[in-house]
Amino acid sequence: MLRSTTPAVRSLKISNSLTRRDFLLGGAATLLLAGCGGGAGGESGRETRTIEHKYGRTAIEGMPGRVVSVGYTDHDPLLALGVRPVGIRRWFGDPPRGVWPWARDELGGATPELLPADAINYEQVAALEPDLIVGISSGMTRNDYDTLSEFAPTLPQSDRWPDYGVPWQQQTLVIGRAVGREERARRLVEGLERRFEKVRREHPEFDGATVSVIGTGDGLFYLYSTVDRSVKFFTSLGFGLTEEAARIAPDNRYYVEIGEEQFGVADADVLVCFSASPADEERIRSNRLFRRLDAVREGRVVYLSENDDPLKGALSFNTVLSHPYLLENFVPRLSRLVREAREG
Repeated sequence: MLRSTTPAVRSLKISNSLTRRDFLLGGAATLLLAGCGGGAGGESGRETRTIEHKYGRTAIEGMPGRVVSVGYTDHDPLLALGVRPVGIRRWFGDPPRGVWPWARDELGGATPELLPADAINYEQVAALEPDLIVGISSGMTRNDYDTLSEFAPTLPQSDRWPDYGVPWQQQTLVIGRAVGREERARRLVEGLERRFEKVRREHPEFDGATVSVIGTGDGLFYLYSTVDRSVKFFTSLGFGLTEEAARIAPDNRYYVEIGEEQFGVADADVLVCFSASPADEERIRSNRLFRRLDAVREGRVVYLSENDDPLKGALSFNTVLSHPYLLENFVPRLSRLVREAREG
């Protein structure tokens, strides 16, 4: 895993059991709500809500006042829903108070306690006296769930997806139901889906454009598939992998390791390169075979190696808050790169 150097986060890319295809934007909210359990309708904060997940069911009563987010990205949808967690888990980088620029307005003046990235600290979570523990993007084990459930109702992810593979739509809707703000969550999802559709209409050049996302660190190289969190952003805009890249990195695996002699499969209209460190970025930039790629020679590579880079964070998070940041700040650059590829 090349988004971070912490052991727990490196496991984000280990699961290769995904068998579903990438989630389509159109009508996703309606389909996803069917998996949340219970009825839909308006806000349900006064009712007991039962949510099914990979370890059974969790019943949540009333409106939780003290929410702890043990998932790496779950604080984003919580904040979007107007819930300020009393504790959030670090992932990578060192953003102020643990949140990236796209979530700071929603955080306001709150100062949540920061939980470690490498493992869930049970004692620290218990000391926060939570009413609800959210861990959809945590990769929590059965033992984690059993232990955390002794402190408060705990929400792991559904078993419909592999660890860390829950789509942002489902993440938002399930968390919305858990905190009694289901209707608000639905509006957020539908609104963001409309924004994606609008961007696609405004940028027809994206339809049929190709993208490759690769990673490098510790002398190894990776090509990411359409189930990777970053690649999903591009496919939502109309991009696709090249035929050769799709063959090598099939949609039942997050990524495949490639050798230097396979760099050619990563050549695309836009090439995104995640590096574990600036030194790793410099090594791949100076690689003789990498420098032969058209995307490299023509300057159509987006290099991401600094862990405090908001673009690296937003492409890694894949949430209801990070996507608007990308649509506003990254799409113009993407459009320019695609046009250069077509003209060049």
